[in-house]
Formats: sequence, C-alpha cells, structure tokens
Amino acid sequence: MSTSTGPPQVEVRRSRRRRRTVSAYRDGDRIVVLIPATMSKRDEATWVADMVARIERQEKRRLRSDDDLVARAAKLNDLYLGGLAVPASVRWVTNQNARWGSCTPGDRTIRLSDRLQRVPGWVVDYVLVHELAHLLESGHTPEFWAWVDRYPRAEKAKGYLEGYSAAARLEPPPGGEDLDG
Repeated sequence: MSTSTGPPQVEVRRSRRRRRTVSAYRDGDRIVVLIPATMSKRDEATWVADMVARIERQEKRRLRSDDDLVARAAKLNDLYLGGLAVPASVRWVTNQNARWGSCTPGDRTIRLSDRLQRVPGWVVDYVLVHELAHLLESGHTPEFWAWVDRYPRAEKAKGYLEGYSAAARLEPPPGGEDLDG
C-alpha cells in the first residue's frame, strides 16, 4: 500500500443494471471502477482516469503525517503505558516490507511501515502501542505482552493484520503475532 510504487492496479467492472452513474473505490492495492455496460471504450478511458485521480486525491488528503504519528504516540503512551514510553522520534518509512513497525530502544526511535497509511486508525494505534512497549521491554516477554494488551483492541488489530497479510500474500511474521521480527 505504498504511495510511491507507481500507478495503482485498476479493475473496471461493467454492469447492465448501471445506467448513467460511475463510481470507484479502493480494494486493497486495486482501484475498482464501476461503469454502465453500455459505455463506450473512449468514455470508459476518460471516466477511469478521472475516478482514479479522484480516489488518489481523497487518499492523499487522508494520509497521516509524521507529526500525526508523534502526537498519536504521545496520547497512546499516556492512555495505556502510564506515560513511561517516550520515543525520541516516530516516523513513517518506505523500506519496511516484511514488518509493520520497528523500534530501536537504544536511541528510542520508532518507525512504521507506510503500508499502514491506509489501514484503520485503531490498527495503527495497536502498532504504535506495540512499538512503544518495546521502549519498556525490548523483547517479546510476558511483561511486554502485558503492556501491549492494555490496548483494548489489541486482539482485533492482530487479527486485522494477519488477515491483511494473508490477503496481500505477505509472509506472516515469525510466531504469527510479532510485528517487528
């Protein structure tokens, strides 16, 4: 779901029931454009280009910035970790294709894969809590998981990420629930 991987895959679906309207939505890495079955190829090309551009503009407006991540991490730290996990930096990165996030406790830096840019906020929150917990416990110890499990949607977010990985045919992390190797 990286924003820097070039043009998205586009799937055009023609419908006999659709008479005049055209619509589009994102389905994973694809943009699906729904058009009337009677539309000409020329009109199809114009509408597809317009609808892809519209979806991409909407998504760009919704993308979270590094500053958003820093603010969100601070709030989550206060809510679930008692304010004890203070990172030096939190940012999006484009080079994490096998991980959702990573933390370097020594320099207190947290990095999240830009593949998370379009997942629901509560899933990003889970990954942030997971990485923040590494500032308190570096390994995946029972104490670490006790910190992570303070986030009320932890189990649901783990399931979401497992499903996302399966749908995208990504290798699940070792142990199935580890975000950062």
